[in-house]
Amino acid sequence: MNLSVNIAGVEWKNPVTTASGTFGSGMEYAEYVDLNKLGAVTTKGVANVPWPGNPTPRIAETYGGMINAIGLQNPGLDTFISRDIPFLKQYDTKIIVNVCGKTEEDYVDAVEKLSEQTVDMLEINISCPNVKEGGIAFGQNPASAERITAAVKKVAKHPVIMKLSPNVTDITEMAKAVEAGGADAVSLINTITGMKIDINRRTFAVANKTGGMSGPAVKPVAVRMVYQVANAVRLPIIGMGGIATAEDALEFIMAGASAVAVGTANFHNPTATVEIVDGIAAYMKKNNIEDIHELIGCVTVSYTHLTLPTTPYV
Repeated sequence: MNLSVNIAGVEWKNPVTTASGTFGSGMEYAEYVDLNKLGAVTTKGVANVPWPGNPTPRIAETYGGMINAIGLQNPGLDTFISRDIPFLKQYDTKIIVNVCGKTEEDYVDAVEKLSEQTVDMLEINISCPNVKEGGIAFGQNPASAERITAAVKKVAKHPVIMKLSPNVTDITEMAKAVEAGGADAVSLINTITGMKIDINRRTFAVANKTGGMSGPAVKPVAVRMVYQVANAVRLPIIGMGGIATAEDALEFIMAGASAVAVGTANFHNPTATVEIVDGIAAYMKKNNIEDIHELIGCVTVSYTHLTLPTTPYV
């Protein structure tokens, strides 16, 4: 039985990774999860310099998920390179470094610093506010998304995954923009902007007022967007958004994702990732499927592949 997938030239032993920001770099989870069993580990977002993050409170539980406004707190690349990468190199899994920034120069600087590191892929978080464009996220403007993709690709020595925001009118336009910029793959979805109000305190549940909503409640939106993007671009897709079980993961794979990332589920079930790997294998065995590629995009219809009728409809 073959569970391996190739994402932009990088061979994963299986199609399961962690979603950035929910797994650290795996250190805290290593006593619960055998990292060797994962296709890849995607790290928490890291910037070229340390970020303090947002004021507290920064997390609130919601129906079917949670809202976070952590603000991408991270120790900066110097600490990450000296501490996190050596830790992950101990394991037989691919290393995907998630990169964040406040300006194009921040992203380029971080990617340049990572160019000589022994990691496998970079995931570029373009949901960060662009401080030079009035705070709008890079991933909410097609021109900005294409430009940041091209800038990163010029200096990157690793395959580049562009992480797409769902907080847009048409996610296929964003996918096409990063494809035009030279992206090697895309991952989606990032969190959906949400708000919760604490009626007892009569104020916002998180100090930032709004935050990113994740968890099972967002899954139908995420599956729909993966399906749309699979029909819009020719890039490998890493699907995410509310995945908690193998059944969830298989929905994304059938919609067109070559791999999946598990996020919020890690917080209440630290072994969710390996359970999903085992569950996909069990599904394949039960249904006599020898290769995961038989499932990837099996419900996806691309108009370029449709055979039009020879007689007109009447």
